[in-house]
Amino acid sequence: MEILAFGVQADERPLIERAFAPHHAVRCLDVFLTEDTAPIATGHEVISTSVNAELHESVLRILAAGGTRMVAQRSTGFNNIDPGAAARLGLTVARVSSYSPYSVAEFAWTLAMAVNRHIVRAATRDFDFRLDGLMGRDMHGRTVGVLGTGRIGAAFAHIAHGHGMRLLGWDVAENPACADLGMRYVPKGRLLAESDLVSLHVPLMPEPRHLIDRAALKSMKDDAILANSSRGGLIDTAALVAELREGRFTGVGLDVYESEAGLFFLDKSLESIEDDTLARLVTFPNVLVTSHQAYYTEDAVGQIVDATLRNVLDYTEGRRSENVLVPAT
Repeated sequence: MEILAFGVQADERPLIERAFAPHHAVRCLDVFLTEDTAPIATGHEVISTSVNAELHESVLRILAAGGTRMVAQRSTGFNNIDPGAAARLGLTVARVSSYSPYSVAEFAWTLAMAVNRHIVRAATRDFDFRLDGLMGRDMHGRTVGVLGTGRIGAAFAHIAHGHGMRLLGWDVAENPACADLGMRYVPKGRLLAESDLVSLHVPLMPEPRHLIDRAALKSMKDDAILANSSRGGLIDTAALVAELREGRFTGVGLDVYESEAGLFFLDKSLESIEDDTLARLVTFPNVLVTSHQAYYTEDAVGQIVDATLRNVLDYTEGRRSENVLVPAT
């Protein structure tokens, strides 16, 4: 059987080909799965998709009509999937339940420190070696607020704890590993009001969309640092731009953006960006936007590929898998 993999990055391709070679042929495409590209899958029983694939009902209908019966998504997130439509069409959909939490946690810390110490501005190519405007702050002794204390949030908390920070946490359930570090769980409002650094590690589900809305942003310290390496929809970006225009926040590091589909993972350097909110966002000198790359380490991507292969083999060999979203297990 030939597996068709959509949205494969250049660095990812050899890992996929090497993993699948002993089991199934695999054809890797750099195009993402959309309504326009879905017909390419015709004749492929199993396909694999990236996090930015459009798996809403119209796309799923095209896949099902073309003979696709299984979709193996190479990510933990599944907010881009319409599970109800997939179930009605008889499609099996699986995801990667987990991978290295350190990849995202380390990148979140890197984002926060990059805006704190003005690294992008300091990395001069025009031989301007002045220190004007580059003063940062020690994180030691300051307060970090971790929204979402699962595996990634806990890994981030360990990093912050190692730098001597006071830990505040918010989640639906306390993580004993974080409590052991001295983290104090508090209401979201208190966490935002007291934190010098706020890092988001909450999965995007219908309920917490715009978890950081205008009111939440208003409640934060004027000189706070905000880092988001989770899902773009957790932040009301228009409200964030409004706060930045008022001169608030020491720095904002964003590896995700709520309207990133069709932009991230692509080269748009020679095109006009029609997204006015994003275009305005990147003009602020205290904002760093990266391309949804927090997960992108050899370790994490290797684990994602291995889990995707297991999901495909479980399907082709008729085994039950806890990674299957549709049909529900």
